[in-house]
Amino acid sequence: MRNIVANRSGKRGQAPGTPVFVGEKYLETPLVTTIAYDESRATEGQTADRPKFIPSHARSGVTWINIDGLHDPDLIASLAQDCGLHPLVLEDILNTTQRPRCEDYGDFFYIAIKMLRWDSTHQRIDTEQVSLILGDGYVLSFQEKPGDVFASVRERIAKGKGRIRAMGADYLTYCLIDAIVDEYFHILEQAGEVIEAIESDLAVKPDSKLLQRIHRLKREGLLLRRSAWPVRELLSTLEHEESPLLTDETRLYLRDAYGHSVQVIDTTETLRDLLAGMLDTYLSSVNNRMNEVMKVLTVIATTFIPLTFIAGIYGMNFQHMPELSWRWAYGVVLALMATIAGGMLFYFKRKKWF
Repeated sequence: MRNIVANRSGKRGQAPGTPVFVGEKYLETPLVTTIAYDESRATEGQTADRPKFIPSHARSGVTWINIDGLHDPDLIASLAQDCGLHPLVLEDILNTTQRPRCEDYGDFFYIAIKMLRWDSTHQRIDTEQVSLILGDGYVLSFQEKPGDVFASVRERIAKGKGRIRAMGADYLTYCLIDAIVDEYFHILEQAGEVIEAIESDLAVKPDSKLLQRIHRLKREGLLLRRSAWPVRELLSTLEHEESPLLTDETRLYLRDAYGHSVQVIDTTETLRDLLAGMLDTYLSSVNNRMNEVMKVLTVIATTFIPLTFIAGIYGMNFQHMPELSWRWAYGVVLALMATIAGGMLFYFKRKKWF
């Protein structure tokens, strides 16, 4: 089970802007990938050393620097210093518990967003914070661990597909955000299939394991909701922000991504309502089964009450009980008891009590 509140004890007592890593360490050494491209070319390099940031006046096209692994504050601080990032931005990059948001610092944008992926083995959502810096002709992306949803973006850059090479850094930022939002749809599809399977099992045999699956999926739905809701606000901020870093053409694409985020939120709410209804259905099924069991037990107990009464009378040790001396008394009493029991069962059946 995930921790709801992250351990932030390392930041206690530190001055604002102090680079302190808050999160889990997934790599021994951070991995730096640099992609530079323009309309005619695209180059990619990978290293574990400090990335070399080239100022805007000395480069052409777009430069995308991606860092996997945030546990080395010195490495990230050196890049932040080269780019002229505010110390508070560096602090936010290293804190992996940020709420998705977008902030305009004038000469660059800071964007925090949650990248989600579906773990089909454990039927859960893996979450990871991605920080994006959009500057003049460059994009910086910071990830907690290797592996992401940007393979299609890299392929379009490498093969020159679409318009990405002809556009600027703002369009690249849109492509990265759009890839993350598209993965939300994939998660919703996978979660929908799991919900359908649970619904089928619920109609056949509701049990405690099924209840655990419902609760686990409700928790994953809450995680998706907490990640998707702020993205709408983030995209709205980018779309309406008046900045020379964003072109009017890119704003149109951001508007489209905004619509996708709203659709993700609506679908998420629908799935959460379905899970809530399934939980009510489970509780109703369990109560109905309990009522059926109690009905059967009540019928049995009610049937044996008069039989117990008769057996109790003739179980008393009084000397003057004339029936005890009759030759056919035993058989008559048994027949009487059987008749009473059969008559009561027939009456219960007529009344449709069972």
